[in-house]
Amino acid sequence: MTESTLSTETAATAYDGDPVFELHRGGKMAIAATASVSDKASLSMAYTPGVARVCTAIAEQPELAHTYTWVPNTVAVVTDGTAVLGLGDIGPAAAMPVMEGKAVLFKEFGGVDSIPICLDTTDVDEIVETVIRMAPSFGGINLEDISAPRCFEIEDRLKEALDIPVFHDDQHGTAVVTLAALMNALKLTGRNPESTRVVISGAGAAGVAVAKILLEFGIKDLALLDRKGVISSTRSDLTASKKAIAEVTADVTGRAGSLADALDGADVYVGVSGGTVPEELVATMADDAIVFAMANPNPEIHPDVAHKYASIVATGRSDFPNQINNVLAFPGIFRGAIDVHASSITEGMKLAAAQALAALVGDELSADKIIPEPFDPRVGPAVSAAVAEAARVDGVARA
Repeated sequence: MTESTLSTETAATAYDGDPVFELHRGGKMAIAATASVSDKASLSMAYTPGVARVCTAIAEQPELAHTYTWVPNTVAVVTDGTAVLGLGDIGPAAAMPVMEGKAVLFKEFGGVDSIPICLDTTDVDEIVETVIRMAPSFGGINLEDISAPRCFEIEDRLKEALDIPVFHDDQHGTAVVTLAALMNALKLTGRNPESTRVVISGAGAAGVAVAKILLEFGIKDLALLDRKGVISSTRSDLTASKKAIAEVTADVTGRAGSLADALDGADVYVGVSGGTVPEELVATMADDAIVFAMANPNPEIHPDVAHKYASIVATGRSDFPNQINNVLAFPGIFRGAIDVHASSITEGMKLAAAQALAALVGDELSADKIIPEPFDPRVGPAVSAAVAEAARVDGVARA
């Protein structure tokens, strides 16, 4: 036994008996065979010489790979470890438990197989090239925990280069579930999108994606803020992604200034920043306000404070009502896209997913129930069916 092995085992004993570490011991997933190889006949079909017939058929008709391999039902969960949960840039090795967890959720909630891939590079060109080269092994690419603004360029370039779904869950999964919850919150408070004023705090991957999907939904008055205040073209410090979103948000409404300026009279607050909003600012929001404080584990506005001024409150936590949880979206989105061999995931498919989630609440709709629970067995099938139909409507379905 090497010195390295001994030191690793010694370090691991510090966590003996901890149920979380015990659950993770050896990892949370494994590869399982679907074909039995128990005698010469089955061996000759699963491997040589029988497998050669399948390879030859696929070489002649590449589309047969969708029928005779696991490729179409297998997603790569790709990260560089630069924006892991609320932990930040902890690197690819430390990111693996999260990517394994994502793979487990894909399987449990969508019946989708996935492989966690943690890349030891943060270079945009290298990440894009690596994913493109391994893409023939997968039916979809789920980008995960890659820091902004790099994540925007990586996703855009991969979508341009590949003819399989590419989906950055930190952006679009968050956006879909947020929109679903907001649809029902607006219904409860008697608001319509065109006259609702929204403030989004946090201009990273999630904040920008939430802003874009809310605009698609019909929100007209939207202010997106970073640490320096409202993102508008009056500022000289904007990245390309922030300048682009400024042109369709604050530049349209003429809003500028600080969080205090933006929140005064606002109908909706969406927090994806990890910061803290003082209570006196929450108190300036409109009557029957809606507060989605989604930072984990510490919401930007604690629910006890939010409820003093808001009619509807949601967080990213499971111990409060109305959890905004990405698991409600991404398994069903990929399931639906894979089922119709979609070449991409369109804005229409995301909107359809949000509408399907919102509709599931039905007669249970209340201030404490604006979104389904993650373990509601209807969620995956409803989202996948809506996404598949939207893919057909948008012309990206190939089956």
